Amino acid sequence: MAPKFNPLEIDKKWQQKWADDRLYEVSEYSPRPKYYALTMFPYTSGDLHIGHWYAMAPSDVHARFRRMQGYNVLHPMGFDSFGLNAENAAINRGIHPYTWTMQNIDNMRRQLKSIGAIYDWSREVITSLPEYYKWTQWFFLKLYENDLAYRGKAPVNWCPKCQTVLANEQVVNGGCERCGTAVSQQDLEQWFFRITRYAEELIQHDGIDWPERTKIMQRNWVGKSTGAEISFALDHPGVEEKEIRVFTTRPDTTFGVTFMVLAPEHPLVARFTTPDNKAEVEEYIAKSRRQTEIERLSTEKEKDGVFTGAYVINRLNGEKVPVWIADYVLLSYGTGAVMAVPAHDERDFAFAKKYGIPIRVVISPPEWQGEELAEAYIEPGTMVNSAQFNGTPSQEGIGAVADYLAEKGWGGHAVTYRLRDWLISRQRYWGAPIPMVYCEKCGIVPVPEEDLPVLLPEDAQFKPTGESPLTYHEGFVNTTCPQCSAPAKRETDTMDTFVCSSWYFLRYVSPHYDTAAFEPDKMKYWLPVDIYTGGAEHTVMHLLYVRFFTKAIRDMGLIDFGEPVTRLFHQGHIIAERRKMSKSRGNVVNPDEYVTDLGVDAVRTYFMFLGPWEQGGEWDDSGLSGISRWLNRIWNLVLDDYNQRSGSDPSGISEAERELSRFTHQTIRKVTTDLERLRFNVMVAALMELTNYLTKVKEDGRIGRPAWDEAVETLILLLAPSIPHLAEELWQQIGNEYSVHNQDWPLWDEELAREDEITLVVQVNGKLRDRIAVPASITEAEAKEQALGSERVKTYLQGKETVKTIYVPGKLVNIVVR
Repeated sequence: MAPKFNPLEIDKKWQQKWADDRLYEVSEYSPRPKYYALTMFPYTSGDLHIGHWYAMAPSDVHARFRRMQGYNVLHPMGFDSFGLNAENAAINRGIHPYTWTMQNIDNMRRQLKSIGAIYDWSREVITSLPEYYKWTQWFFLKLYENDLAYRGKAPVNWCPKCQTVLANEQVVNGGCERCGTAVSQQDLEQWFFRITRYAEELIQHDGIDWPERTKIMQRNWVGKSTGAEISFALDHPGVEEKEIRVFTTRPDTTFGVTFMVLAPEHPLVARFTTPDNKAEVEEYIAKSRRQTEIERLSTEKEKDGVFTGAYVINRLNGEKVPVWIADYVLLSYGTGAVMAVPAHDERDFAFAKKYGIPIRVVISPPEWQGEELAEAYIEPGTMVNSAQFNGTPSQEGIGAVADYLAEKGWGGHAVTYRLRDWLISRQRYWGAPIPMVYCEKCGIVPVPEEDLPVLLPEDAQFKPTGESPLTYHEGFVNTTCPQCSAPAKRETDTMDTFVCSSWYFLRYVSPHYDTAAFEPDKMKYWLPVDIYTGGAEHTVMHLLYVRFFTKAIRDMGLIDFGEPVTRLFHQGHIIAERRKMSKSRGNVVNPDEYVTDLGVDAVRTYFMFLGPWEQGGEWDDSGLSGISRWLNRIWNLVLDDYNQRSGSDPSGISEAERELSRFTHQTIRKVTTDLERLRFNVMVAALMELTNYLTKVKEDGRIGRPAWDEAVETLILLLAPSIPHLAEELWQQIGNEYSVHNQDWPLWDEELAREDEITLVVQVNGKLRDRIAVPASITEAEAKEQALGSERVKTYLQGKETVKTIYVPGKLVNIVVR
């Protein structure tokens, strides 16, 4: 009899042994091909919940599988540890962000180690430690040197509760994504990264295996538009500018412009608004500032605006065009000015109807006879009321008008993008300080590289004032200019935490290298990442930023590749109470209690068995006991004695062993394929089927001992990535050399996996109509399905009613019709 299965003792024993032996530490000096398997590192919120394990355990299974396949696998782990949560804890709990963060890291590291993953802990990175953020600051300087980091005044999203600026992506339904407080607009001097320079590259995903939905979302976020830029003449007293330029995707409608709309914050508004309109314009501007960009652009919001009293000239027809302001136009998108063609744009049509602005048709609908339009006509048509372009099909007119504008010097073909530059300034303490100095004589001066890191002071005071606590720390703020040595002030903003996570995959290759952000030789060995797993919610922030970062430093000559990740896979989310797990929602489930009760392997396996990994699902622990019983069955199956039935017929033994070999090789093929495709749920199901099959083989006792031992070893090897602790123990118990995780992955033989075939005769009313080669193990339902699906048979069934279908096992199917 097998000894009692004690998963907790086994977990503890082997995790300690693996750590003592440094089994999972990897080196670049390996003859094996490299495989960099990366899982998105967690934010240091305090505890890992079930949702974290769901992301991490299956990705570890895949990494272990690749390791057994013969790859030199790097599967690192670290902590994304800067950010608002830690600073808010400092304010609310009276604890320093560093203390709070490091306590959380200690706890989360303990939990991560309990998963039994193959993380190489010697490569751990923590983004809030100076040895890491020194290089975050170094990358900032490199971006600044290459004109990819700049300071500019711009309207920003402001959260009054968190007292910080938010990126557009961090505003959800008009509120802060962290606290839900309504977000407003403020003008601040901010630091930006010029991500728009890479807009065209960011919509290209050639040569990388990413989910199609992710690629579409990124392309939509970048928002490429092709059309024309058009100059409208401006001649206004006291205004130096002689034109306002607009971008349009429909230059063919330019003759139909009856008004222009500027963003309320456009700098020209204050200078050319007439005295009679000034009060109304200023009131409207104030109102628009109380709204977020998302609110301003909402399709449900009724569009309104105010006339400035100013005009521009449409150069194509010489007409005066009134200039309005409206909050649906943004200064940060395009030129901050829009030409309005109400006859051919739904939004402009509604606006013109509301304010009594003329509506001129310039693209003729089919059979149009000059009547007033009931709604905007936005489909293709023929150009009318368009001077020399009359009669031109509108789709041809787009290029023809753009060519004419270019010829006259009034504009021409143009491309624009919805993507805005990345705002990285944060008015908070707990982030990487921006390494810049302000000198009255020299202006903005970068901190010399040899003076990095610019350290966060440990004694900052945390007060919700709307400014960074660094602003009030004289020891931090007051410095000397690196150029002239005069008194100067440090930048007090810190960087968005997404900056830290935009390059962390590079740091894992040499986390303690102190002369550069990464060791070049090791970078060339490991990069790019072979597979990256994480949530799809990062599609238009982290995953876009990390691609920008990679392309930017490639162009600096620091790396030789342009995409950080070759293959991307999004796992789904485990939800509770129909919502994603979150500490703020109070619906998190801690995995520790399940691990303490049933052991690590049961919890790991249950996550994979829940359903397709990419779908996720509602957390329900009712199936955990079933997984635990399966592991117990495996334990007893392997360790209880195998007794071969005495006096077995040699021919029977041979046939039974052939069947066992066939089933085993079929399982190897299926499990391998499923692991390659990250189809963990069906992989576990296949292992369960093999367990059930071996249980019947053992009860039958017809096969020889060598064949049984070989089948058991194969089972353990196939289990090893998913159930690493139990597999290691069983491998030792049957007398094999440590470690099972250093063994080669089983290979299947296609010939041995092939099913025996028989010829199935198909009759219709007793007459032979077809012969079909089918597996010998075919079931009655499968045989009938094959027979009815035969193209030859179908011709005899047309227009007839099937009365019954008779099956003679292993021989024939007779279809009776009338």
